[in-house]
Amino acid sequence: VARVRPVLSVAEGAINEHGEEVRLRLPDFMRCSVDGQSLAVEVEQEQSQSTQVKKHNFSFDRVFQPDTSQEQVFDEVSSFVQSALDGYNVCLFSYGQTGSGKTFTMSGDFADQKHRGIIPRAIDQIMSYQVELRARGWEYTLEATYVEIYNESIQDLLVAPRKGTESPKKLEIRDSKKEIIVANAQRLPIASRDDIHRVLNLADKNRSVAATDSNDHSSRSHSVFTLFIVGVHREYGAKVVGSLSMCDLAGSERISRSGAEGDRLKEAQNINKSLSALANVFSSLHKKTSHVPYRNSKLTHMLQPCFAGEGKTMMIVNLSPELADRGESLCSLRFAGQVSATELGRAKKQIQALPSQ
Repeated sequence: VARVRPVLSVAEGAINEHGEEVRLRLPDFMRCSVDGQSLAVEVEQEQSQSTQVKKHNFSFDRVFQPDTSQEQVFDEVSSFVQSALDGYNVCLFSYGQTGSGKTFTMSGDFADQKHRGIIPRAIDQIMSYQVELRARGWEYTLEATYVEIYNESIQDLLVAPRKGTESPKKLEIRDSKKEIIVANAQRLPIASRDDIHRVLNLADKNRSVAATDSNDHSSRSHSVFTLFIVGVHREYGAKVVGSLSMCDLAGSERISRSGAEGDRLKEAQNINKSLSALANVFSSLHKKTSHVPYRNSKLTHMLQPCFAGEGKTMMIVNLSPELADRGESLCSLRFAGQVSATELGRAKKQIQALPSQ
């Protein structure tokens, strides 16, 4: 799935000199098809005596134009999200350069009904659907973790905000034969919408952000929200175990453009390194090589259960429509095309019999 954010110089609902509402349209170099499934980017290429424009075409399951609402984006992924209740490991992640709208797509303004992102809408939907399933004899328990990967260290976003120069506690990944878990991460029960707001508010306060020349509110870490779902049907003697991981990846950035120095430079280097590791994992999966380098970064190691063939994975590539960003947009689209063409295998439903009483 691809989503193009609005041109930031044009505010939503802006009125022109004729008293007409300005449409959030794409610039000339980027075009979305009317069928909502393809997109083209035109890039100038210097020749020996002239400049030529080359057109690059991409096709995806869905392409969202700049005026697409948060609700319309979620409608596209809602059935995918819901399969976590059926016992699947489900992963949805946003990818794109810094400032392309990833955090808005994933989190949005969770206190605003119109601008809520995928994460609060997904939890809301799962809580509503489990009420329907309860009428059919299913009982569900939900627990949430929320961590960030900052400079290749995993930190818990669901702990009390740090004071002053207090160092965050680093978490480690434990790899057993059955599952990969982040040891000692806070797992908070989700039983009401108040619990959702409490979790999202706490994580928002703890997330590592900073200003760069490319983005005034740049995420300096990858964040991974995971909802662990256990459903029991006592009459059938069945138990399903699913999970829903939703990842807001930090944006790739050209250091020459972002002006990163000092801590920002170190952050950018680690972000770019882990995104390269993600690209290498999908390259190996696409080629069906015998070894897939999941352990080359904390991000890919943590998400291995979703990528390794037994889970369901969806990528949302976020794109900037700014002319200066078209080179980065083209790189993001090429990676998204590779991911789209990669077969992860058949997803496996995790259902088991309850032990006899």
